[in-house]
Amino acid sequence: MRYFCTYFDCNYLSRGLALYRSLVRTSSSFQLWILCMDRECYDLLARLRLPHVRLIAIAELEAADPELLAAKGTRSKIEYYFTCSPSLPLYILQSNAEIDVITYVDADLYFFSDAEPICQAFSGHSIGITGHRFPQLLLHLEEYGRYNVGWLMFRNNLEGLACLAWWRQRCLEWCYDRPEAGRFADQKYLDEWPSRFPEACVLDHAGLNAAPWNLGGTVITQTEAGIQIDGQPLVAFHFHGFKRIRRWLYDPNLSDYQVPSSIVMRRGIFAPYLREIAAIEVELKQLHNRTPPATSLKRGSGNRPKAGRAKNAVRRWLEIGRRLVMGQYLIHVNGHVL
Repeated sequence: MRYFCTYFDCNYLSRGLALYRSLVRTSSSFQLWILCMDRECYDLLARLRLPHVRLIAIAELEAADPELLAAKGTRSKIEYYFTCSPSLPLYILQSNAEIDVITYVDADLYFFSDAEPICQAFSGHSIGITGHRFPQLLLHLEEYGRYNVGWLMFRNNLEGLACLAWWRQRCLEWCYDRPEAGRFADQKYLDEWPSRFPEACVLDHAGLNAAPWNLGGTVITQTEAGIQIDGQPLVAFHFHGFKRIRRWLYDPNLSDYQVPSSIVMRRGIFAPYLREIAAIEVELKQLHNRTPPATSLKRGSGNRPKAGRAKNAVRRWLEIGRRLVMGQYLIHVNGHVL
């Protein structure tokens, strides 16, 4: 049995459900704890009665961790979510003695194959982290951390619990969405783990926590067994910044990291995720009569003159056209991805 945990709110339901469905397809035996960051998220997931899922309401975690609740008033919403990162796996391990290892995953991860190679690599260790693996062009981004919070493993022993307790205390003290004095949110603290905790290991696997920021310079191939990155099977991809621009248009967030798209990348990695997200959003709309957030493009003020609004609309469509020509956007029409 493998144990995972994550958290998200109602705005991230489609991502969280995509993560769950990918686990169902790739893992023979697992449990996924979901910390629901708002009531709407909890109520809807409770109605779905998903097998292998255990729900935690944010109020439950806050009741068990009063210091966490006390920090809530000093953080923005996203900063408070970051502050919860260490408290969630710590709470689960302390409440469930039968768990040997808990793996925290960001809600926008998606499994493409079984995690057995990662579990084998973690054997004999108490803490597992993944590097960002920035290419030379992006090394300046290490200001935000050498390691990524998207995949973390903790063994239910003295060292694993000590690491979580230390991380929790740091996040309670300072966890803000800006780089400052060698810190950034919940993530930059991970830089200290390999030297601070002797049983920590860096899970150096090209197919684990692959992401837009580390695709540059890699060799991505489609084999009969599935997608491979630098000769290693793609286990889990981190769809950081993946967003819907229009009902039929999606941004895979490659341009921010200067990564040119390829046919294999688009068809083998992004298309399956896009189809999954699109199908889930339709189901959610039918189930809950809610429309997920559609666009992240900045729109002009409603008080602008009509001429100004028209010019802005032209600029937006010209930008969309430019990115389509460069292969930076994905089109989803009638189940097909272009």
